[in-house]
Amino acid sequence: MLENEMGVGRRVALTVVAVAGLAGCGVQDPQPTGIHDPYEGVNRGVHAFNKGFDTVVFKAPPGKPRTIDNAFVRSVSNAGSNLGLPGKVVNSILQGRPAPAMMNTFRFLVNTTVGIGGLFDPAGTAMNLPEQDTDFGETLAVWGVHEGDYVELPLFGPSTARDAVGRVVDIAMNPLGGLQGTAATAATATRIAGKAADRKIHGDVIESVLYDSADSYSQSRLMYLQNRRYHLAGQETKNDANTWDPYTDPAQ
Repeated sequence: MLENEMGVGRRVALTVVAVAGLAGCGVQDPQPTGIHDPYEGVNRGVHAFNKGFDTVVFKAPPGKPRTIDNAFVRSVSNAGSNLGLPGKVVNSILQGRPAPAMMNTFRFLVNTTVGIGGLFDPAGTAMNLPEQDTDFGETLAVWGVHEGDYVELPLFGPSTARDAVGRVVDIAMNPLGGLQGTAATAATATRIAGKAADRKIHGDVIESVLYDSADSYSQSRLMYLQNRRYHLAGQETKNDANTWDPYTDPAQ
């Protein structure tokens, strides 16, 4: 019990430190524009690493379909997404948005029980309760923190300075982070497997950007910033086919 309480304390402390570190960035314009990439040289090196990793782990062999979307892959994706819901609930509360917090709470309870640990999505298919996507990067945006410079993170992919801090805080403050032993290992493995499944479900689009673009770095950067800004403007829905994030955050 004491160890769990100390772990929660460390996560809360990290959250406070992260927010305090960004507080000096000030308030940014509601609609940031342009590309601020002063670290492009370093970012391109990280992008090359990420692209190489994707090539080895995920890229479809010649002649094979880039997208794999079947019942098994969907179940793995559902289970991973389900474990991310408690963190989204916390962020919605921090943003002062009780409605999405309640929807995600109910969705988590239904899919964890009726949906057999999140393998199935009865909340979405039978009850019309789609996931309300959010993260701590959005929480910081609501609090008025600057978007900051564009960065590309190893394995995580495109980001901004604000969202990079958000990723770390999401990991630290996720309520499921208090799990111990086998439960913690299973939760982590499920989250990673879920993100791998998401990568295969969106394989056509992702591989088109990474392997068919004349400059995959510039294309990934542009699409990330456009979609992220669109989302933070409150216009994006989870099922909007016209939006796409080239890398999904595995920390959520």
